[in-house]
Amino acid sequence: MSEEWKKRWNDRYAETGFAYGTEPNEYLRQQLAHLNAGNILFPAEGEGRNAVYAATMGWKATAFDISSEGRNKAMKLAAARGVLIDYKVGELHQLAFRPASFDALALIYAHFPAALKPVLIPQLLTLLKPGGTLIFEAFSRKNLDYVARNPQVGGPKEPDMLYTTTELETYLTGYHFTELAETEVTLQEGLYHNGVGCVVRCVATKPV
Repeated sequence: MSEEWKKRWNDRYAETGFAYGTEPNEYLRQQLAHLNAGNILFPAEGEGRNAVYAATMGWKATAFDISSEGRNKAMKLAAARGVLIDYKVGELHQLAFRPASFDALALIYAHFPAALKPVLIPQLLTLLKPGGTLIFEAFSRKNLDYVARNPQVGGPKEPDMLYTTTELETYLTGYHFTELAETEVTLQEGLYHNGVGCVVRCVATKPV
């Protein structure tokens, strides 16, 4: 990833306050309630709100991001909540995760540069154990219409950084879907996700 991309996120996470709040994403919270705690990975985890929450629920939470400023916030939040998380800084190819080592993979607003997304998503899926669960929420391409009406809802402006249900089906060939839907949601997440937007949500089990 470019230095410009890293700087963008370091600048955002260096701001006072938490960009997306300190509480977990609501969809993630709902889905974790249905699973037995195990090892869970949070790519593009930013300031740690989701990994910290998972740790409070008994999960062994591993996270990574390109932003050292995000990690700094995450570790402070973890300490404040009295939990430990394993948070690495770097790009996926630098981190040497073992294939099939996580019981769950949480992709929560993991919007990657357009050229990297079709490479990174399949690579991330190799880290999930057979029978493991993917939990996914991110902005739909239709969110561009919502942002045009209310910029406060947030999300990328580049269509290829956004998601469609058809795209996820392509990545998740052979998976069992508990849910795959494009839906309208009202977000209240920190400074940058506020208002009505359109997201793709998915819960899917990796084939054994």
